[in-house]
Amino acid sequence: MKQIYTIQHTQSEHHINGMVGSWTDWDLTPLGVAQAERIGARLAAELRGRPAAVYTSDLRRARRTADIIAAHLGASVTACPELRERSLGRCVGHSVQWLRENMEKPERTIDDRLFPDAESRRDAWQRLRPCFDRLLADPAGCIVVVSHGDLLGLFHAMFLGLEAESLNRLALSGRAGSLSELILEEDGFRRVRRLFDLSFLA
Repeated sequence: MKQIYTIQHTQSEHHINGMVGSWTDWDLTPLGVAQAERIGARLAAELRGRPAAVYTSDLRRARRTADIIAAHLGASVTACPELRERSLGRCVGHSVQWLRENMEKPERTIDDRLFPDAESRRDAWQRLRPCFDRLLADPAGCIVVVSHGDLLGLFHAMFLGLEAESLNRLALSGRAGSLSELILEEDGFRRVRRLFDLSFLA
């Protein structure tokens, strides 16, 4: 059995300053640091010394969340650019208000791009897929993945065996600091034990 914990990075500066997240390299807020500490302590208590492999987006807000959690687990961290949030192109570095006022095309399907140089959800899906397959093939019995809201929505859809086109009809989304627990049984059966659980922030 393989146990996979996915964690959406905790509160970042862009959550409170009105700016776009995407590939802008925001740090955690002091609250975000405290939230990551609580998640790490709770997860360490749950795992009871069981070793874990920790993977993270290389963007600062996710990497710092992962580093704090990994310190509680006594684990090393592997940064993966493939786990970055979706690139929103030319609006990176601008405010959310600027994005709303200047987007060139609304996203109605997984192939739409807000701007010509932005990633569509299908682009992000194709970027993530080889990394997803590597993580599931990791021999570690417990894996922790720290990433971003949009990317984790794709990760969870892949785990459920959905096709990319399913995201034209549904969305899987959590909040900052939410934790999901996915189980991959020896026979390949996939189980979702928890989805977007916020109780580790308490």
